[in-house]
Amino acid sequence: MISSRARLSPEQPDAKIEAFGVYVHWPFCLSKCPYCDFNSHVRHAPIDEERYARAFAREIETIAARAPGREVSSIFLGGGTPSLMRPQTVGAILDSIGRHWRVRPEVEITLEANPTSVEATRFAGYRVAGVNRVSLGVQALDDVSLKALGRLHTAREALAAVAIARKAFDRYSFDLIYARPDQTPTMWAAELKIAIAEAAEHLSLYQLTIEEGTPFFGLHAAGNLSTPDEGSARALYDVTQEICSAHGLPAYEISNHARAGAECRHNLVYWRGEEYAGIGPGAHGRLDIDGVRHAMATEKRPEQWLMRVEASGHGLITDDRLNSEERADEFLLMGLRLTEGIDPKRYAALSGRVLDPRRIAVLREEGAIAVDEDGRLRVTQAGFPVLDAVVADLAAA
Repeated sequence: MISSRARLSPEQPDAKIEAFGVYVHWPFCLSKCPYCDFNSHVRHAPIDEERYARAFAREIETIAARAPGREVSSIFLGGGTPSLMRPQTVGAILDSIGRHWRVRPEVEITLEANPTSVEATRFAGYRVAGVNRVSLGVQALDDVSLKALGRLHTAREALAAVAIARKAFDRYSFDLIYARPDQTPTMWAAELKIAIAEAAEHLSLYQLTIEEGTPFFGLHAAGNLSTPDEGSARALYDVTQEICSAHGLPAYEISNHARAGAECRHNLVYWRGEEYAGIGPGAHGRLDIDGVRHAMATEKRPEQWLMRVEASGHGLITDDRLNSEERADEFLLMGLRLTEGIDPKRYAALSGRVLDPRRIAVLREEGAIAVDEDGRLRVTQAGFPVLDAVVADLAAA
């Protein structure tokens, strides 16, 4: 069983010890937000949590048999809305992980939550179950924007939930979306300062993107939803960096800000190219099996995933072996999201080739990347808004 009294040390885990994460996806939401393209589903009938908990346990057992001997450094319960689960269900899932893998005493266990007053009252129960960090989907701190984003809570409820999280957990974070319709840098700066005053150590700040297949995509295509143009969006991004840095929460990843030592350890597993298991409907994983990196994904539809697990012990529909080039490109794409950048030697070891010095020289001259004294390559503040182009240029053979 994972101890509910586990506390995290202020230092990051020893970098020499490989991290291993477990992601658990709870796919259900009370409603579907119009900007969201995540694997989330609304069900009006009650969810059979005990049945799903058994299926999670079964899939954990199956995946652990393929990846034995790992030591779990982080667990992330995402969604969907995991805070719709009863604390007992969360506890059962965590206990299943603890039965099949070793778990570090300082393990980080994060649960995503919506800041409605009903769910906030469950925080004490989640803490007893073993959760020691929460991530709140606040998204905005004014009611007009919250309504436009399809959120069910008010700004007052959101701040009340943050206050409850502060009392229940040593570590907490919340998300905000910027570059919303009609948002100006002045408006965003004022909202961001309020958020920083409420955030102890971590904020996730995402620029609104219009994703195909969402209601916002249709509205935008029809001209009924306007978002800031490229110049205005860049101004909002610059305000984000300036204010967060000035208040001690600099970016450690393109959309994530934290005080030193308070970075989300689980997300670092992804960005640093470490191993992680994906459990639940629509979850993705990256596991090294017999010396080969496997890219895994499970069935997205919850009921179909459930039947697959009950029939065969897992819901996997994709289990691809990544070749050296694919693994290296993924390492480059994810690692350059971090302000710490990447070690080009690791890229060379994965791909069998070095990054082109001429391309590096051109990007340095343009101010998009920097090379530190120890040889680490990182994207600059000026380069982050065009990160995709930088990565594509470096990855080109």
